[in-house]
Amino acid sequence: MNETPAPTVAPTLEGDQLQTHRGALAERMGIEILEAAADKIVARMPVEGNTQPYGILHGGASVVLAETLGSIGSALHAHTLGKIAVGLDINATHHRAAREGWVTGTAVPVTLGGSVACYEVTIVDDSGRRTCTSRITCILRPAAPGA
Repeated sequence: MNETPAPTVAPTLEGDQLQTHRGALAERMGIEILEAAADKIVARMPVEGNTQPYGILHGGASVVLAETLGSIGSALHAHTLGKIAVGLDINATHHRAAREGWVTGTAVPVTLGGSVACYEVTIVDDSGRRTCTSRITCILRPAAPGA
C-alpha cells in the first residue's frame, strides 16, 4: 500500500526571520518586511534615499520593492515543493509620485503552481494612494544539492 505524503504547509516568516530573508539590496534600500507567508507579503520602504534627481521616488526602487516581495512569496511557496524560486519576468506601472514618507507594498499570488509562481504587487503611499502596480513571475527550479 502506497501512502500519500501529507502536504507540506507553506512556511511563514516571523520575528527576526522577516528581515534576514530580504537580501542585501533590500537592506541597503531600507526595505522592512512586515509580514511574509506564501499567500501575502507586506513590506515598506522609505522614499528618502531612494529618489531620482527630481526628488521623487525612483521607479527602479519601486521595482526592487516589488521583486523583493514577489521573490519572498515565491521562495516560501517553492520551499513546500523542495524547490527554489528564480525571477523570470517583472513589469511595473507607475501611477503617481511619492516625495516623502514611506511606500508600502503588498504582494498576493496570482498563481502558485508546480513550476511557476506569479504575484501581483500594489504599492501605496502613506495616504493609501496607489503609486505603482507590478507583476512578478518566478520559475520554480529543483534545489541544488546541499542547498
